[in-house]
Amino acid sequence: MKSEADVIAGVGLDQRTRKSHWPARLDLVQSASGLFLGLFMWGHMAFVSTILISNDAMWWVTKMFEGQFILGKSYSGIVAAVVALVSVMFVLHGLLAMRKFPANFQEYKSFASHRQMLRHEDTTLWWVQAWTGFALFFLASVHLYQMLMHPGDIGPYESAERVWSDRWWPLYLVLLFAVELHGGVGLYRLAVKWGWFEGDDPKRTRTMLKRLKWGITVFFLTLGLLTLAAYMKIGHERRDRLGERYVPSQFQSMPSSQH
Repeated sequence: MKSEADVIAGVGLDQRTRKSHWPARLDLVQSASGLFLGLFMWGHMAFVSTILISNDAMWWVTKMFEGQFILGKSYSGIVAAVVALVSVMFVLHGLLAMRKFPANFQEYKSFASHRQMLRHEDTTLWWVQAWTGFALFFLASVHLYQMLMHPGDIGPYESAERVWSDRWWPLYLVLLFAVELHGGVGLYRLAVKWGWFEGDDPKRTRTMLKRLKWGITVFFLTLGLLTLAAYMKIGHERRDRLGERYVPSQFQSMPSSQH
């Protein structure tokens, strides 16, 4: 018959060896929210860059997301709902990511020394992701709040006015680099972490993924800079006509009541 001490010791051993599933579950939620935000980032850049095609193309995309071509009328509340969803995912992802940050100066110093000693590229990429993520806490939060409060102020003239006359372009410029670097690195690390596209040669696949990651990052940074420059140009040219909403060329000869 087991003594009381043996029973207590046995219980203590079971409790010590029992593994919690919560860290894995939180990692899964963090990965899923990061994937959602990364793909949304690429889609968002593709949509706003339609200004490079024409003002009409950008207006058409804006009205499409406001439901005009399906509902017969624009509803900026749809945009606000999307922004609210992205904001929730952004906060959730940020809170979960903070678990991996150094908790104090000693941990930071230890990580920095190991990074310098190992000179491992993926470790450096994580460090870039950590710093850009920290920057996004401030930069992306401001942008999301502004869009949540003014979801109807999107369009060729409206967006250009915000960028140039309202002087948002410095924030957008820094935000562009932070979000593209953070998102690109994050999606690459997700593919490596969960073994996506691993194939028969994981090392070769990782090398290809790195090249693809940098190629996509350069592409979206270039696209973003050209897009920002286009909005700045339109805003500068129309700086004396603030508040004017864009009317597409096909409606310009129609009475305003039919727009």
